[in-house]
Amino acid sequence: MSRLDIGGDARRAVDVVKAGGVVVFPTEVGYAGAGGCEAALTRFFRAKGRGAHKRNAMLGTLDLHEDVHLPDARTDEMIRALVLDYDLPVSAIAPYRPDHPLLRALGEPALAASTEGGTLAILMNVGPLEAAMARLAAEEGQPLFGSSANLTGTGTKFHHAELQPEIRASAELVIEYGLAKYHRYRRSSTMIDFRRMEVVRIGACYELICDVLKRHFGVDLPPDPGLDALPSGHLREAQRAYA
Repeated sequence: MSRLDIGGDARRAVDVVKAGGVVVFPTEVGYAGAGGCEAALTRFFRAKGRGAHKRNAMLGTLDLHEDVHLPDARTDEMIRALVLDYDLPVSAIAPYRPDHPLLRALGEPALAASTEGGTLAILMNVGPLEAAMARLAAEEGQPLFGSSANLTGTGTKFHHAELQPEIRASAELVIEYGLAKYHRYRRSSTMIDFRRMEVVRIGACYELICDVLKRHFGVDLPPDPGLDALPSGHLREAQRAYA
C-alpha cells in the first residue's frame, strides 16, 4: 500500500482553486471545502445551504497569521504558544492587514464574506495537507478560504464516507484520507476571538487550549458544557457573525 502524497495532493488542490474551483479535503479536525474567489466560495456556500451571515476562514499557517494578522504582542505570544509549543489546532480571530496582497487578490465581495468588524479568522495547525496547501497557495499569490464540508446543521464530517452528495457535487476535487485525527471530539476547530478573548466555538483540544492559556497567560476560558448541551460548540451562536 502506498503512503500519502501530501505534496502532490496540495499541488492538485491549489491548481483546482487557481482555476476557480472548489476542493474538499481532510484536516485533523474534519473535512473542509475551500476556494479562492467569490464564485467558488458562493457556490460552496449554496451547496452547504449556509446562511449569508456566516463567515469563511482563511486557511493558513503560523507564518501567514503573523503576516496577515495584526495582533498585539500578547496575542501573538498566545497563538505561538498554542501552535509552536503545544502543537494544538486553532482558528484565531484577530485584526488583519486589509492591504495584504492575498486579501486584495480575494476581491472585496469575498473578503466582506470572510471578515467581521475588522477581524479575520485564520485556521492553522490542522495537519500537513492544509499546511502544504496554505504555503503553496501563498507562494503563488492565491488566497485560500473555506469552511467545513457539510450541509449546514448536520455537523462536521470526520471521514470521507460521511461527505454528503451535495458537498461532493460542489467540488472539482475531493481528497480522501480516511478518519480525521481529532474525530473523538465530534467538533471542528476551537475558534477564539483574541481581540476580545472570547471563545466563539468550543472545538477540538479545547481542554488543552484552556490549560495552556490559563497556566501561561492567566486567561480563564469558559467551561465546555458538553456535547449533549452544545453539540456544535458554538457559543452565543445567534449573536455572532462567526457562527
